[in-house]
Amino acid sequence: MPHKVDVRCPSCGSCAVFEFAEVERIKLKKDVIFFQESPLFDYERFKDLDGHKWHGAIYYAGLHGSDLSAIRDLPDGYSPENWAHSKYLLRSHGLDIGSISCQKCYLLEKHELSWPKEAFFSVHYKGKQMWAFNRESARSLRDYIASGDRKLKNFNWQSFLLHIPSVFKQKKAREHLIKLLDRLLKGTVL
Repeated sequence: MPHKVDVRCPSCGSCAVFEFAEVERIKLKKDVIFFQESPLFDYERFKDLDGHKWHGAIYYAGLHGSDLSAIRDLPDGYSPENWAHSKYLLRSHGLDIGSISCQKCYLLEKHELSWPKEAFFSVHYKGKQMWAFNRESARSLRDYIASGDRKLKNFNWQSFLLHIPSVFKQKKAREHLIKLLDRLLKGTVL
């Protein structure tokens, strides 16, 4: 899943951006106080799969301009890059926490994501939900649904498109789904 996804703003219903937070294990017990008192981090005790507890520092990049430049004066052994998003679209934790920002109503706050319920680029057909991560993947989804040949090599987001439920691929669904996706891509709230 991408580190940033487009969601429906809980305040105004417009398209907003959710960005996952990153968690770094606090290496030394003496460093816990720094992260507990820092206005940039949240502190939490985590439990791994074996039941061992560990201390973690949570950084919400979306609250600080979506970069690491706000992180300074860390204890020895840490660098801002410890809280960088992985280039492999993996999270350093199994949590659905992050920040949400809306350019329309200026909402900016911590948020727990409920995916795909909150997906902005989401359509329903015959009781099933189809969604896209963001505008780019929604365009690819729309083009794929509209296509006659549907050869995955011709589309971006190929691995995402592999998982479209068959009810959405039916010819009789095509016109309706294209209309809904076009409205979302133009910014019209459904």
